[in-house]
Amino acid sequence: MSQLESWKKRKDKKCLMIQGARQTGKTFIIERFAENNYEETVEINFKEMSSAMEIFKGDLTVENMVMSMRFRFPDKKFIPGKTLIFLDEIQECEEAITSLKFWAIDNRYDVIVSGSLLGIDYKRASSYPVGYVNYIRMYGLDFEEFLWGMGIGDDMIMSLKNYLDEKKPVPEAIHDQMFNYYRQYIATGGMPEAVQKYVDTKDFREVNTIQRNLLQGYIYDIAHYAVAEEKVKAEKCYLTIAKQLLDKENHKFQYKEIEKGARAQKYYSSIEWLLRADIIHISRVVTDIRYDLDDYARDDFFRAYTTDLSMLIAMRDFSLKQHIVENTFTGNSKGGIYECAVADALYKKGYKLYFYKNETTKRELDIIIQKDGKVVPIEIKGGHAGSASINSILKKYPDITYGYKFIDGNIGVSDNGLITLPLYMVAFI
Repeated sequence: MSQLESWKKRKDKKCLMIQGARQTGKTFIIERFAENNYEETVEINFKEMSSAMEIFKGDLTVENMVMSMRFRFPDKKFIPGKTLIFLDEIQECEEAITSLKFWAIDNRYDVIVSGSLLGIDYKRASSYPVGYVNYIRMYGLDFEEFLWGMGIGDDMIMSLKNYLDEKKPVPEAIHDQMFNYYRQYIATGGMPEAVQKYVDTKDFREVNTIQRNLLQGYIYDIAHYAVAEEKVKAEKCYLTIAKQLLDKENHKFQYKEIEKGARAQKYYSSIEWLLRADIIHISRVVTDIRYDLDDYARDDFFRAYTTDLSMLIAMRDFSLKQHIVENTFTGNSKGGIYECAVADALYKKGYKLYFYKNETTKRELDIIIQKDGKVVPIEIKGGHAGSASINSILKKYPDITYGYKFIDGNIGVSDNGLITLPLYMVAFI
């Protein structure tokens, strides 16, 4: 909301495009923003109102488009500076995407557009409005936002941030309660509908129904929008993610887990499609741990994550939620779940993710990010296991001044710059 309000105040504002995966609340936040900031809102959802595409069939002058809208919405007042034009599911209408250039040049009306799958080639705009659009990317809820939903006040959240800033242990009573909330969050995920259902009912079976419906919706999108040669392959890649991350010690995405003998040549285009559709995100391996990590990243060696934990949890049976909430994991699942949770939090903060694996030295880092022009290594432990890999990295690379180790425990700091934090603290990095 604050980003939308900042956009509205800009004198040089362009059209605004809200990007992100489906069902993350894009339409909801835009409608709420419009209610609070405009006298009139003209909303067109191209999925619900496909006939409205006719508005953009002729000359794409603002006069022509507004005239067509007046005929279609005779009760609406088109007041320059006080009317918001909101074009939802804009991926369905390529001419509407092209029209953004002319709305921006004219600048009499504020225009916000949103849609899912905007990165795919399902419908390519005849002339994409490069230079005439501002962008905001929206994600599912992170743990801090989940705490808001659970009624945790800003004073409590600020006190948690203060413990992090001062690197002091969180009092045990607060620490235990935060871990309880964190496990509930992991089991629920960050999709707004799933979180709202949990807030309302505290019933994970109700949440499970929502999650599975959302997952089915994603699968429907793959079937509906992917080109014919990618439909089945993209679905297989997507539905194997839980197996890749939770059943194996090595979380590298392996094509052989999709089908016996499968190779990148057959399936990599499907991974690319899922990425462009905002259905997955990836972490790439790096051959060295130096800034800029992109220079050392490999495209053919990666880990794939769902864009929200709700989708990952929905890929497994209901018992996984019970193990998460009661902390009764066994085998590789515990480390896999916590890795996914930390990756999810960092992805939602806009970080690009990398990891490191050296077969010769046996050194491995679960996640690496870049922050303020510095490389920051991260280890994730389900318990209090050792830190041989990250300690070795901190010793070998003097440019790396600190790293994080997220554990099922409390805050601590080592002399070599290793900062140990409770897993839930990733929300405040």
